[in-house]
Amino acid sequence: MTEKRYSPSCENNRLPILAVLKSALKDSRHLLEIGSGTGQHAVYFAPALPHLNWQTSDLACNHPSIQAWLGDMPAPNLYQPVVFQVGADDWPVSQVDCVYTANTTHIMQPHEAEIMMQTVAKELPSGGVFCQYGPFTINGEFTSQSNHDFNQHLLNEGCGGIRDIAELTRWAGELKLAEQQPMPANNFMLIWRKP
Repeated sequence: MTEKRYSPSCENNRLPILAVLKSALKDSRHLLEIGSGTGQHAVYFAPALPHLNWQTSDLACNHPSIQAWLGDMPAPNLYQPVVFQVGADDWPVSQVDCVYTANTTHIMQPHEAEIMMQTVAKELPSGGVFCQYGPFTINGEFTSQSNHDFNQHLLNEGCGGIRDIAELTRWAGELKLAEQQPMPANNFMLIWRKP
């Protein structure tokens, strides 16, 4: 039985995400991915961004899938996952100038999302970039009925639910929201920069 898991949404959204990352991270060199999930994003993005050293991370239970994807689609700038749970583990890398996370913020409990924003703000150097992808509300309003329904599903499953961009901004400390890019399927890419 293979450990390799597959997420259709990872395949569906990877092209538009990559287009944003190519622009936002063109001057970056060392990336930490928070919540690498299945591993699909990492194996697709790292070879397309060869100037970046791409460090995967996730809970230990997700490492077998990430390792399986990396084993099938290795890249010289793509690194085996490290254990990292926001709020529970120490920051896992010594050198980082950019952070990427996709579809994690709404899984986290609110206090975990707050810790993530504060920790990324603290750990990024001046000029660092944080690319945060997923569904968000704007001024308390859902951008679609499907996101409203999805949020109810998340809450029923015990997840923290979709966060509001204003809420994230309050938690972000030194990070400034430089871009709020609308993405397919009622998602956004939030690009935070540390002055």
